[in-house]
Amino acid sequence: MKLFTIGYEGTTMDDFLAALRGAGVERVIDVRALPLSRRPGFSKTPLKGALAEAGIDYVHLRALGTPAEGREAARAGRQHDLERIYDAQLGLPEAIVAAEELKALAAEKSSALLCFERDPKHCHRTLLWRAALPGAEIVDLFA
Repeated sequence: MKLFTIGYEGTTMDDFLAALRGAGVERVIDVRALPLSRRPGFSKTPLKGALAEAGIDYVHLRALGTPAEGREAARAGRQHDLERIYDAQLGLPEAIVAAEELKALAAEKSSALLCFERDPKHCHRTLLWRAALPGAEIVDLFA
């Protein structure tokens, strides 16, 4: 299975959509706990609309997002704390169910995990695919 990841930090909607289209992504799986953004167009409703216009499906799996404490650790550069906090998040019943949904969605059509951070090394989406889809071929997209 091939899975893409993408962050929208520092990009425009046009460049973001071009990166997805160029990779052949058919579905974006939003793994933000809070699908809100100060960047125009990247909050849940306008993002879903822009993706639909581009012919790309949108699914939000809130339970796979990072809790507030984890987001704070990530912003502060405390990677070890982020990993510990996110590991606990993935052990919650709702996250276990969402991870199974993620597997099914990614197997069904070409999908990209979405979060804010441009560099996947500093984002929970890398922790997520390592835990939920360890055998997947991962391609990090940069818009």
